[in-house]
Amino acid sequence: MTKSALQIARAAYQPKLPKALKGAVKVQEGEPTHSVADEEEIKKLFPNTYGMPLIKFVEGEEKDYAPMNVGVILSGGQAPGGHNVISGLFDGVKKLNPANKLYGFILGPGGLVDHKYTELTADVIDEYRNTGGFDIIGSGRTKLEKEAQFEKGYEILKELGIKAVVIIGGDDSNTNACVLAEYYAAKNYGVQVIGCPKTIDGDLKNEMIETSFGFDTACKTYSELIGNIERDCNSARKYWHFIKLMGRSASHIALECALQTQPNICLISEEVEAKNMSLDDVVTYIANAVAARAAEGNNFGTVLVPEGLIEFIPAMKKLIAELNDFLAVHAEEYAAIEPNKQREYIISKLSADNAAVYASLPEGVARQLTLDRDPHGNVQVSLIETEKLLSEMVGKKLAAWKAEGKYTGKFSAQHHFFGYEGRCAAPSNFDADYCYALGYTASMLIANGKTGYMSSVRNLTAPAEEWIAGGVPITMMMNMERRHGEMKPVIQKALVRLDGAPFKAFAAVRDMWAKETAYVYPGPIQYFGPAEVCDQTTKTLLLEQTK
Repeated sequence: MTKSALQIARAAYQPKLPKALKGAVKVQEGEPTHSVADEEEIKKLFPNTYGMPLIKFVEGEEKDYAPMNVGVILSGGQAPGGHNVISGLFDGVKKLNPANKLYGFILGPGGLVDHKYTELTADVIDEYRNTGGFDIIGSGRTKLEKEAQFEKGYEILKELGIKAVVIIGGDDSNTNACVLAEYYAAKNYGVQVIGCPKTIDGDLKNEMIETSFGFDTACKTYSELIGNIERDCNSARKYWHFIKLMGRSASHIALECALQTQPNICLISEEVEAKNMSLDDVVTYIANAVAARAAEGNNFGTVLVPEGLIEFIPAMKKLIAELNDFLAVHAEEYAAIEPNKQREYIISKLSADNAAVYASLPEGVARQLTLDRDPHGNVQVSLIETEKLLSEMVGKKLAAWKAEGKYTGKFSAQHHFFGYEGRCAAPSNFDADYCYALGYTASMLIANGKTGYMSSVRNLTAPAEEWIAGGVPITMMMNMERRHGEMKPVIQKALVRLDGAPFKAFAAVRDMWAKETAYVYPGPIQYFGPAEVCDQTTKTLLLEQTK
């Protein structure tokens, strides 16, 4: 396999570990825990794994560990650093006892159910240290939620002598890990399940999980690209660039990239919802900024748009809900209508408010809302080109203002969507270190007989030496939510808090950024050089953790 010069150099990088994990460890138990909400229901569903204490690892005495085998699964979308979680887990497991083996299940949780696996030996692991992607074993989105799946998985675990499984994933995958841990504990199968917090979206976090891995690298990758576009924008001085960024359920990526690059406008979905803004309100907000810059002779700018914005606009949310219900019943009838009459047909079938919103949408977006459904019958929001929708509507509004003599500038738009570009980047030093520590911590949780815990590494704005490693019971993060018509226990998503330090820092300066050209150009991720360039955390983490 041909390797780039960077890959060869990165293979030699030795991730930093917290001081407490460098030698033998012992468990320091904290207070018993309870779920963030719906305590009674969660307790009833997880009698064997509810209320367990928080755990912190401190230096302990050397002791012998009997041999054991461990399984690992990569679940859900890719995030930079997954290979280092597996490397840290491998090194930790081998340090406990060199006879221990690590097995990787192929293409996600489905590999456990279908008995597809491979042994991860030192030779294999060494090929993947400090690299991006999940290609060591691949990932998948199979949900582990049925007893038949748990039993099928148990067959292969028993056969391979695996006493613990580590599931590396986001909130849904870790919810599944918790359900699996509870099931195996209830059956006394002697199989432990440990989770690791992964998602570039940054919405898996709480007091004990300061950030999910991959967020740091993805945001730095997107910020490099945004900085490059801002530089181009400021050079040509003739385009407004509308940039959509990943993050369907929360706007953490958009906010972090704004803090790093200082665009003219960054929309935050959570604020749009809190202020009950209509689509027209959002469009007017952007158009006003465009007009104000044009008055200064600046017919250019950059706008950051979170992927999930449409679902956070209350009127759009209502429209989408009614469309979902209507098309679930009348999809065939709709499909049979001539394409040029479909729009009127939909307008005639919707309630008055929703019909008015639908009629206001550009033709292309209206079609996207009615055509593409996911397997659950819902609109596939990520397919809606929100960046084009906004620029088209801003263009129309500006044209109307021009006719009224309220605007004299020129408006020309370019569109970008940064998504997959950031999910498999070579991890930053921060993510390389953090992920390695998460994997190593998982091995210590296993050695100490824990199950239903998520690997936790905290104090992340301090040097790695001072990080605090331990475990947090997954039930502590759960609440009950409606999913596909029924109430299910799930890990609560962390949305952008409008009273949080990162948003407040952004809100304090955004009016100035809108008027002035205050762009910052972060450049590519640096792996070698001074610590302030190479080891910096995200601005979000820094602002959240500054006491």
